Amino acid sequence: QTQLRESGGGLVRAGDSLRLSCAASGRTISGYGMGWFRQAPGKEREFVAHIVYSGDITYYADSVKGRFTISRRDANQILYLQMDNLKAEDTALYYCAVKMRGINSGAYLYPANYDYWGQGTQVTVSS
Repeated sequence: QTQLRESGGGLVRAGDSLRLSCAASGRTISGYGMGWFRQAPGKEREFVAHIVYSGDITYYADSVKGRFTISRRDANQILYLQMDNLKAEDTALYYCAVKMRGINSGAYLYPANYDYWGQGTQVTVSS
């Protein structure tokens, strides 16, 4: 099994930046796509970003495109989410996940295709 632990969240002002980290332990993550999701109170878990196993292709939700950057350092078993120009609507609990299922187009969008999840790190953006 792969264990994931997120860190780097916090309380910031609109327009500020944060970098979230996700440290993996156990099985290597180098052969799998990884993603970030977020969930705000009273809302369903929402796709944020995904990076394929090779690191050369990324996908972003329209709401974060141009502001967030997903990256990975497989040698250190770490996934990152650089969050710039944060907005109040970015406030949520952010989760990282490893995609083990789904080879169809768009599979990265859906939580059901991710088998391992972290506990989440809270990001709060005040305006």
